[in-house]
Amino acid sequence: MSPALIVLFLSLLLGLQPITTDLYLPALPALTAGFGATLPQAQLTLTALLLAFGISQLVWGPLSDRFGRRPILLWGLGAYVLASVVSTLAPTMELLILARVLQGVAMGAGVMCARAIVRDLYKPVEGARMMSKGLTGLGVIACLSGPLGGVLSGWAGWRIALLALSVFGAATLALVAWRFEETVKQKNPQALQPATLLQTWRGIVRHPTFWAWSALSAASYGGLFTVLASSSFVFIDVLGLSRPAYGFIMATVSLTYILGTLACRRLLPRLGVRRSVALAAGFTLTGGTLMGIFALTGLHNGWAIMLPFYLFMLAHGVHQPCSQSGAVGPFPYAAGAASALNGFLMAVTSFIVGHWLGTAMDGTVRPLMYGVCFWSVMIALAAWTLVQKHGKSSEH
Repeated sequence: MSPALIVLFLSLLLGLQPITTDLYLPALPALTAGFGATLPQAQLTLTALLLAFGISQLVWGPLSDRFGRRPILLWGLGAYVLASVVSTLAPTMELLILARVLQGVAMGAGVMCARAIVRDLYKPVEGARMMSKGLTGLGVIACLSGPLGGVLSGWAGWRIALLALSVFGAATLALVAWRFEETVKQKNPQALQPATLLQTWRGIVRHPTFWAWSALSAASYGGLFTVLASSSFVFIDVLGLSRPAYGFIMATVSLTYILGTLACRRLLPRLGVRRSVALAAGFTLTGGTLMGIFALTGLHNGWAIMLPFYLFMLAHGVHQPCSQSGAVGPFPYAAGAASALNGFLMAVTSFIVGHWLGTAMDGTVRPLMYGVCFWSVMIALAAWTLVQKHGKSSEH
């Protein structure tokens, strides 16, 4: 496969995650009202999806090390399309949540394989650059998802917004079936044996480099998910924006993230992975601190949220490609398992954030602003301490 085709596959597979969440967000208040559901139930359509997404990767990872990435992608994408159709037709909130859980399980196959493919084909530093290209594509998909979700839900209702996910999944499945070539050079026939699996997990969880980079990726995604899970209610219900206007705001967030991934590719050859991450953490902490100050002083409007968050997302475009490739870097022969565990930790973080927001949302902007402030501090601590001390082995 050509490098351009690999970047396309990475973009589509990684893009499963933002399109499944971002395109759905503008429709979430209308969906909640349509079912007569509570706010915690609405949050569960996101948090249950992401918890299933995280747990499923622990299964998909070893399966892909045993059988290869291609069959796992075909099965996973097929299940994703099915789950998307079921969620579109769901007559009750309970069935919708169940369909979203299945969607999360299926999504785990695509995203996990994308991270593992990078390690299959590239050494860690080059892998970070390729991952940043794939995440630029993810940013483009996310940039389009918010406005598209706002237009579709405003024009034809929330079910059409969910139907769009099945179209994206089917197109990705068709392209994988047509052009994707297996990237695992040597499959591991013992990957699913309990003793081998236990030894593999033990080797990963005992490696300080894995934990250093996973702490960064989990904290960075925790900050992003705080906004993803609460922003539709904050901007539409609290601040009174229309669904298309909210979709446009989310598009600008994704555009800022794209700029961050482009900056990442410029920084890596000059500063290396660890120094690039440390520099980006300064932007993160500045944005989070400003948001916390604005929340405390009562400056509660769209600009007080978005201007600091743009700084956060600019740095997020550096932190994610570096941390995702860095966590998998020390494990060339267990890339699926390492990618799975890294993804699981990010998903667990998002589940915790979603559960907290379900109880903390009080009709104001404060939970969103305080949440981003908290995660900004955690990101800076991880980037300036753990990554600097233990992240070196991922650069070789």
